[in-house]
Amino acid sequence: MARFSELCLGPLESVPVSVVAQPGVTLMSLVADALGGRTQGVHPTWRRALRSAVPEGAEAVLRPLFTREYSMVPDCLTPTAPLWETDLSVQLDRLAEVSPHLLLRELESDFGGTVPRQWQSVVDRPKAFIHAYAAILSAVWEAFGPVWARAGALLARETERVGVAVVSNALPLVMSGLGPKIRFSGQTLYVPDPHPETFERGARRVVLVPIVSGNGASVFSFDRSDAVWFGYPVPGLNTLWTAREATTQRDPLKLVVGSLRAGILRELVRPCTMGSLASALNCTPATVTYHCGQLEAAGLLSRERRGQHVVARRTTSGATLVHLLSS
Repeated sequence: MARFSELCLGPLESVPVSVVAQPGVTLMSLVADALGGRTQGVHPTWRRALRSAVPEGAEAVLRPLFTREYSMVPDCLTPTAPLWETDLSVQLDRLAEVSPHLLLRELESDFGGTVPRQWQSVVDRPKAFIHAYAAILSAVWEAFGPVWARAGALLARETERVGVAVVSNALPLVMSGLGPKIRFSGQTLYVPDPHPETFERGARRVVLVPIVSGNGASVFSFDRSDAVWFGYPVPGLNTLWTAREATTQRDPLKLVVGSLRAGILRELVRPCTMGSLASALNCTPATVTYHCGQLEAAGLLSRERRGQHVVARRTTSGATLVHLLSS
């Protein structure tokens, strides 16, 4: 059974939100999937290319970081600090220069003085581990860098999408559509975690980090003092491994909620059944039901059963959003 850590965000209208295209988060997601046995939905072609790009024995070097009993990466080994540094070459250079003494101190602190057995090889030879670890991450990024460059338009569009959602009070819909592994309900975000905890955002900023790895990507950090951040699959990711190019979305409502959900909201100028919505939008009732559920969770529509049918109608918030983003 999946287990989830919880982040209590508070009322979204008062949450400060940023979007950061942080390549180090994508790098860690790629490494976790291709070499760490942690599925992130990376395309098989990319996974094979990354495995062939790294030095022999890379999976054994990384094994301490991804064992299920103690899955963690010490702060000094993460290419995401500072979060706002988006030049990955700077981060990788820093990793290669990490002090062995700093790594040992962080391991002692992270594990309460008793370092697990699987980290013993690192404790015995920390300098050799740091050298091998940095070489692996550099090799992965050298292989994947061109894909990241091609994703520039997707990342820019996602930054715009979240910005529009923030100013139009549609942030709940963004939060409820962050990918198949991440859930949002009420004011709480749920992310998969083998060692679940509950966190309060407090006064910290929320940073959304779109990831260019796989459709099941999920990487997060809720224990920083300045911000909480979580990574999720950048919308349109599949266009990077097909011949299709992502088209520029000029419709603000479609940009924020997606084409099908925009169609649903616009159809609901009057109450409709699931069947009539499916017919109008040329999709299956199951598909309409799923997307209506997401819109309902975001407070943009409501549903009620009438005999054998389920009828949907726009809420005041849904009607306001359609008017705001269609005028």
